[in-house]
Amino acid sequence: MSNQFGLLKQRRFLPFFGTQFLGAFNDNVFKTALITMVSFHAVSLAGFNGKQLATILPGLFILPYFLFSATAGQLADKYDKGKMIRAIKVLEILIMGVAAWGFMADILWLLVFVLFMMGVHSTLFGPVKYSYLPQHLGEHELVGGNGVVEMGTFVAILLGEVVGAAIMAGNSATHPAALLVLALAVMGWLTSWGIPLSPAPEPKLKVGWNPITETFRNIGFAHRNHAVWLSLLGISWFWFYGATLLSQFPNLAVEVLASSENVFILLLAVFSIGIGFGSLLCEKLSRGHVEIGLVPFAAIGLTAFGVDLYYAIPVVPLAPHAHIKEFLSHIAHWRMLLDIAFIGISGGLYIVPLYSMVQTRAEKSHQARIMAANNILNSAFMVASAGMSLVMFHFNLNIPQIFLATALINALVALYIYTLLPEFLMRFLVWIAVSIMYRVQRTGIQHLPKDGAALLVSNHVSYIDALVILACSPRPVRFVLDTHSFRIPLLSFIFRHNQAIVIPLADRKNPEMMAKARREINIALAEGDLVALFPEVRITTDGELEPFRDSIMEILAHAHVPVIPMALSGLWGSFFSRKDGRTLRDPLRRGFANAVELAVDAAIPAEDITREALTERLRTLRGDRK
Repeated sequence: MSNQFGLLKQRRFLPFFGTQFLGAFNDNVFKTALITMVSFHAVSLAGFNGKQLATILPGLFILPYFLFSATAGQLADKYDKGKMIRAIKVLEILIMGVAAWGFMADILWLLVFVLFMMGVHSTLFGPVKYSYLPQHLGEHELVGGNGVVEMGTFVAILLGEVVGAAIMAGNSATHPAALLVLALAVMGWLTSWGIPLSPAPEPKLKVGWNPITETFRNIGFAHRNHAVWLSLLGISWFWFYGATLLSQFPNLAVEVLASSENVFILLLAVFSIGIGFGSLLCEKLSRGHVEIGLVPFAAIGLTAFGVDLYYAIPVVPLAPHAHIKEFLSHIAHWRMLLDIAFIGISGGLYIVPLYSMVQTRAEKSHQARIMAANNILNSAFMVASAGMSLVMFHFNLNIPQIFLATALINALVALYIYTLLPEFLMRFLVWIAVSIMYRVQRTGIQHLPKDGAALLVSNHVSYIDALVILACSPRPVRFVLDTHSFRIPLLSFIFRHNQAIVIPLADRKNPEMMAKARREINIALAEGDLVALFPEVRITTDGELEPFRDSIMEILAHAHVPVIPMALSGLWGSFFSRKDGRTLRDPLRRGFANAVELAVDAAIPAEDITREALTERLRTLRGDRK
């Protein structure tokens, strides 16, 4: 985790982090102060009571995301991001000036209008925020950088919600609220001047101002890349889930728990701290690269803890207006808080890999517009969340039942996405299997190309070699494997869903199958994929390199793409190796969680490949350890 926090010492990250932190803090101070006012102070507007307004207002805040994100994405691709952020901060100062007037004059409709305008401000900032990071961070820093940003965002949300709710709990709340939101806007503008220049990727872009046509065009940009599109849907679904919980926390505190504003603040705090912790945990669990295998793991948590939350919410409420001390004196409430915390942790583990995946796989020239498409989808899902809650209220569902329905729908959404993109599920199985059995060290992983075709060549020590390489690679890899590798059910499932290319073990006796494998390899390379080969084909029986097959050497010589040598060590004698002639060794003899290393070397041009040179390169990479 030290690496990701080290970014906070660097100018390319710290001023940006501080600016977005202050913006999120200010948004939530204002929004929570307004929601607390309508929830706990018995106010109404245009025929809506406090309970209805508490549900509608968050939807009003995110409505501009749906209306103006397409334009914001174009502006972020056309103009320098540092200059754009400073201009957006000036707009924030103007908006918060109007907010200060609304608070001091006690004009509710004006404050509601300011909430909408703060949504406009956040809409303009969103595409800049998420396209700034891949412009200034290396790919190996993206998970950590996103983790710190998401942690900071949710800490800012937490502090803003606590401060906003605490201010409105006072008798003379309006003047402090007015001064605070204006001061935070000015501080954000001052901090933004430290953000370095960030040249526009498309300075000649002609901005289309029609929000309807540009919205559909931005969605079209995102839809071109199947993996990016499904990642955006996954992110948007989380905001549906999170918005449902957050919008109902005031009603949970007032109606179900019969408690005070302090309990409402506690619920917000536990949820936000959970998301911040989960976001930071991503760096450790993913070991610095984009590990989308965390997403299904987190989705299980969102459903499991959401269902348990339904059963954990007490049937008998506290005494009217009970305070936090009395609330915490009941053991049932601790279970409820733990569920909310683990929902938050699961949320952090869910969204950080998805954001990082979008940033690494989206076209650089359209990155801000794709993040704008993300905001459009997020807003649509969050508005739908508010609409679903109102419909459920109409059918007399209570707050715990709304939470239960959302958790169960989450399971269906996850299954749907994993059906459309098996890579998520496949990476989850790989991550679980490799993390349980081995402690993997990666060296030279920067030699793997960020895009474009290449052949990866590795020694073959065990049945799990391909899984270790998959777990270490930031990109999907298609493996060329012999038929024996498909004998183990779990491995067979993973290899087939990873579109593995099958070659016969006795390649000379099956020329048709070998010709088919060559065609599949050529197609995969033509499409820009990474393809991994084991030149020995057969798993070693003595820990040393087996002779390289003539047919594999022919593939390497005629591929016309870079060949990247790789060497595995630490797997010989482990559970899946063939030491002593056994197919699977007794795990108790060597145990699990062994240290394993994958060493990657610089690419070799295909025309320079010889059997002797490649064999020596792999031996050198592996070293003395088998």
